Amino acid sequence: MSINVFMDDFRTCPQGHVLAENIDDCFELLENFHIEHLSLDHDLVNKSRNGLMLVHLMVKHQLFAERITIHSANSVGSKAMYQYLKQAQKEQRMPHSIKIIQRPLPLFTSSDKNIYKGFSF
Repeated sequence: MSINVFMDDFRTCPQGHVLAENIDDCFELLENFHIEHLSLDHDLVNKSRNGLMLVHLMVKHQLFAERITIHSANSVGSKAMYQYLKQAQKEQRMPHSIKIIQRPLPLFTSSDKNIYKGFSF
């Protein structure tokens, strides 16, 4: 069975994806399912167990998706995740066939902003 996974503890999970709110849940899905698309955030509630730690575990244990999107709005964390995965491909520790995309998503959508009317961000 093939699934799509969205790892994030803040944003709304897109339709057609399974939500993983932390790296342990995401890692378990990687171990037990064929994942077509994996979309990853860097910043999670547990600051030390973030998206970068997950990509290190993925390479170490050779658990991948067909396509990986890094959707984190944290430019430094997102870049570190992207560069680590690209380097793993270069060093042949990860298949070159896996497409890696860096595409930051906003923390709030236009509909979310209505909920927070009166607050400044």
